[in-house]
Amino acid sequence: MPWGYTESVIITCGIIVVGFLLQLTIGSFNFYLLAAPVNLYIGVAVLLLSVASLWIRKSPFMKWFTGVPFAVCLISALLILSLIMGLTPQVAFTENPTTIFSRLGFDNMTHSWAFVFIYFIILLSLGSLITRRLYRFRWKDYGFYLNHIGLWLVLFASGLGYADMARYVMYVREGEVEWRVYDDNNNVKELPIGIKLNDFDMEEYPPKLTVIDRQSGEPQPTHNPDYYHIDVKSPVGRLNGWDIEVEEYIHQAVRSSDSTYREVPMPGATPAVKIRAVNSNGKETSGWICGGNQAQLYMTLSLDEQQCIVMTVPEAKRFMSDIEAYTPDGAVKKGVLEVNHPLRIGNWAIYQYGYDDKAGRLSSYSSMELVYDPWITPVYIGFALIALGATSMILTGKNTKRRDEENDEPFETKNR
Repeated sequence: MPWGYTESVIITCGIIVVGFLLQLTIGSFNFYLLAAPVNLYIGVAVLLLSVASLWIRKSPFMKWFTGVPFAVCLISALLILSLIMGLTPQVAFTENPTTIFSRLGFDNMTHSWAFVFIYFIILLSLGSLITRRLYRFRWKDYGFYLNHIGLWLVLFASGLGYADMARYVMYVREGEVEWRVYDDNNNVKELPIGIKLNDFDMEEYPPKLTVIDRQSGEPQPTHNPDYYHIDVKSPVGRLNGWDIEVEEYIHQAVRSSDSTYREVPMPGATPAVKIRAVNSNGKETSGWICGGNQAQLYMTLSLDEQQCIVMTVPEAKRFMSDIEAYTPDGAVKKGVLEVNHPLRIGNWAIYQYGYDDKAGRLSSYSSMELVYDPWITPVYIGFALIALGATSMILTGKNTKRRDEENDEPFETKNR
């Protein structure tokens, strides 16, 4: 003692093996047992053990436990387990795992005993190192304190706070306020947050055209369907042996007569296109094609007795919800939800989740994912401390080098 890298690798592998053995014998670790206030008690216990380690800080064991070799091995183990988690599809729960990977917890890594052991030992080792360095506090080491305290806070809040995180999907109709969601058992649950949907809107890509068989409705050719993506900048194309030319395209159109369309921006509008089609025999046909929706009938262009040209359903380019969020304490926040643009209020984050796929732009409701994470603020504080620590260490290194150059003395010589 103190041990080096060889012993650290052996001990770390032993911890992982013990975790896998527990996984095989008693099953997965139930992380939700650590929900508040249990996670707070565990945090206090880790802090107390870290402070208690000061009494044996000079022992060879504590020098190894808080030293570089063991830290490198623990971080490497956590990295390997995290890579397995990232490369393996994760499931919420496997009732009767059949494969060895499922039995070892690879498909539910955060509930694996090996992952839990490594995680808690890193918390204790890092906490002991911080308290040992704080015991001999030096102002010039503030970069070290910011980095390590920030890392400990991120690990603690994101790990133990996981048990308090909750996710729900709420369906809200336009003009209504909703407080209720359905849990995994389809039971109604009332949340301490309400959402009012003022408006739902969606932008669509120009649709595609394809030739279908009149009887079967299948796109042609059957084994390899041919599609033409409508593009007014490139109005000429070929579709299943027919040369087609786009003569007019209206993205938001309504029918003005039995066979014509005009542009009217309104909720019930739908894309419509007028094309001219010519085959190799010189046969020519032209007319309007419309995909239709809940407000308008579709329209096809007949090619012959067996085939016609139809328009596919437009793909969503962007969809958004204009909402207002309410909490029982009287807080109100307005915003427009989009994919990857959530709205945050208190400990809640509201994400755009979906809509009525069949109705498209005419969807009468919007589905939103609500994520409750009371530990997100400590995580942000931890990342801020890490950033400040890294910046301070970079600036300190530059200033030290500058002072060394002014004194015309090599830095390595001064260190020696």
